[in-house]
Amino acid sequence: MSAKVYSYPDSQEVADAVGKYIIYHQDKAIAANGTFKIALSGGSLGKILKQALIDNKEIGSKAQWDKWEVYFSDERLVPLYHPDSNFGLFNEMVLKNLPQETTKLKLNVIDVSLLTGKDGKLDDLVDQAKDQEIANEYAANLPKKFDVILLGCGPDGHTCSLFPGHKLLKERNELISYINDSPKPPPRRITFTFPVLENAEAIAFVATGAGKAPVLKEIFSGNSQLPCALVNDIKTGTAISWFVDTPAVDGVDVLTSKY
Repeated sequence: MSAKVYSYPDSQEVADAVGKYIIYHQDKAIAANGTFKIALSGGSLGKILKQALIDNKEIGSKAQWDKWEVYFSDERLVPLYHPDSNFGLFNEMVLKNLPQETTKLKLNVIDVSLLTGKDGKLDDLVDQAKDQEIANEYAANLPKKFDVILLGCGPDGHTCSLFPGHKLLKERNELISYINDSPKPPPRRITFTFPVLENAEAIAFVATGAGKAPVLKEIFSGNSQLPCALVNDIKTGTAISWFVDTPAVDGVDVLTSKY
């Protein structure tokens, strides 16, 4: 199943399309199972979610927050409200801006009582054992299948905390793995592995800005081994979508449409 690419002139239109996509899958999941299981990444996705579900009142009013079960496709091993925390970003952009009467959604976050070291830096082997424990505990709470996983695309083509050429790209036994050598700080993280991505109902990437055009050219070249390209190549029936703005796909050989 080839990836579908939805392109819009500016970030607000991208956000609106992402919002409609989320609500469609939310309604479908709740009708089938009573809950909406969604996983989020960090980076610029937080801003897009704010634009889609907070700033756009029409779309945001359709979010059935009390039915949401939110997970994070990767997380930095730092306190929840640390500037590097993906949960912290979602909290700042979305949770803090929900209407007061909103019934709170179910959040699945790392067990911060197991954190060691400082600012995600590795101190010793004790830290590695604790990091593995954090990963194992997070894996134990995963649903059997995600309705939607929202991902970003790094300038190097990484997604989640799966980096180009890294051994975790071939991990098949663990659903959640820890990484202590991330090329981007902080080095210590946990991340979804490909078995989780391959089992999702739908995955959507969000990529905006001219700075993404070079890596998108490679991802959509047809022979890339970058992590984002490997997600595009998933053949388990997972529906893969990209939501981009015009500068991000400038010069990229890919067919685009509107969602």
